[in-house]
Amino acid sequence: MVSTVLASSLARRNIHYGWVVGGATFLTMLVTAGAMGAPGVLIKPLEDEFGWSTSAISSALAIRLVLFGLMGPFAAAFMNRFGLRPVIVFALITIGVGFIGSLFMTQLWQLLVLWGVVVGFGTGLTAMVLAATVSTRWFNKQRGLVVGMLSASSATGQLVFLPLMAEMTQRYGWRATVVFVCGLLVLAALFVLTLMRDRPADLNLPIYGETHITPAPQAGVGLMTLLTSPLIILKEVSKTSTFWILFATFFICGLSTNGLIQTHFVTLCGDYGIVPVAAASVLAVMGIFDFFGTIGSGWLSDRFDNRWLLFWYYGLRGVSLLFLPFSHFTFYGLSIFAVFYGLDWIATVPPTVKIAADRFGPEKAGLVFGWIFAGHQLGAATAAFGAGLSRTELQSYLPAFFVAGAFCILAAILAITLSKSGLTNKGPAIAH
Repeated sequence: MVSTVLASSLARRNIHYGWVVGGATFLTMLVTAGAMGAPGVLIKPLEDEFGWSTSAISSALAIRLVLFGLMGPFAAAFMNRFGLRPVIVFALITIGVGFIGSLFMTQLWQLLVLWGVVVGFGTGLTAMVLAATVSTRWFNKQRGLVVGMLSASSATGQLVFLPLMAEMTQRYGWRATVVFVCGLLVLAALFVLTLMRDRPADLNLPIYGETHITPAPQAGVGLMTLLTSPLIILKEVSKTSTFWILFATFFICGLSTNGLIQTHFVTLCGDYGIVPVAAASVLAVMGIFDFFGTIGSGWLSDRFDNRWLLFWYYGLRGVSLLFLPFSHFTFYGLSIFAVFYGLDWIATVPPTVKIAADRFGPEKAGLVFGWIFAGHQLGAATAAFGAGLSRTELQSYLPAFFVAGAFCILAAILAITLSKSGLTNKGPAIAH
């Protein structure tokens, strides 16, 4: 296999193959995140061609976001059962089927099925749990850096492709953008098929940062046990106030990020006379600042009280959202918004993961965060549909932005209500 030859070649140069796996994962998350963000530039073209309302189109995007989140706790089960490569390739194929099918749709229910159910299911298999799984299996040393980079790729991918997709949509129509997304999915699938391996032991390598090879686990538990384990964990942690505070704040995180800005920002700017390419470029700037902000947040989360980090992240995000309607959508105003909002687009992830690990223990942290992330996507779905409904019924997006900003202030207050003593408990989850 190519991976075996490449691993041997890199080993002679003292380069661990884990970085190749990390690169393939980065590309996968970047592309699937770009696919998640693509509908943000396609709402207006779909309205023009089919006569569907913003709220109707947003309902499909809301379904997609809900499935994207709810699949998180179960995606790890599939990866443990079937391996990384089969699950990732299946996910990419599923997303591609959803987009290809949309080229031929004529009815709204087809949009709901294709962009809601099919794409939502596929993207859910490559959510944040993929980053956690790869970083844990392949890295001991510099694991935090890897988590930060992969987490950043997820949000950045939703933004960096948008200017190109907006330009393509404007010049050649929305179907050309869909074909472009499918091409990216094929490219990512080829990289995964060629380079991805499940564990370092598959290549007779130790985990990066260790000296001894960790054998691959023997035959795993049954599929039914893997599928029910997230539900058992949920029942346990739902007895704690820490879980519900993190769930609520992450619900608001989704409400104020990909459900609102990613989905509706381009259309919002269009309402103020800003062409899609320019609006998507603002989103790309946010993506650039987000990349560095998320990595910086990971560095800060190891050194400062994570409750106060969340307080400042949510508080500043709330202020930026409340500021946006008063920016008059000028170049100067939007630039200020892009910088401050972009820096903490997904900066809330490292502190939230850190608190979950401290409170519930490292063995449960992944599954617990999967459920917290589900809350994130429920919030995103609420904003995706609610903002579309606001524009349809009230002829304006602005009420949705004021509501999201106010909820961010609430999230900041909730974050500092977390018990500091509880955050150092690494044992089993117990009720407060």
